[in-house]
Amino acid sequence: MTTSHRVEFLWFRGCPNHVAARRLLDEVIAEVAPGTPVDVVDASNPAVATAHRFPGSPTIRIDGRDISPGFEDPGDYTPRCRLFRTPDGLRGVPPREWIVAALRS
Repeated sequence: MTTSHRVEFLWFRGCPNHVAARRLLDEVIAEVAPGTPVDVVDASNPAVATAHRFPGSPTIRIDGRDISPGFEDPGDYTPRCRLFRTPDGLRGVPPREWIVAALRS
């Protein structure tokens, strides 16, 4: 199946949340956009993190845009964990609804 979406999953080895985030991404893709490939980027190396403008792990981009509503690029691309401001507080994994909305847009 071909798709019009480009999905990127960026992470680094020290992040305890990247496995759960990747699992969630795969589940949502299977439901909303089956067959969509995911480009996986290990941003553990600072040069890779900088080259990919890595704001922290986990990061999910769809069609070049971060899935977090109101995302603002921090300008610092050091490999590190990322927290998401959700209606339920800070979380280490983005809400499922954000991924669904990005894939449906």
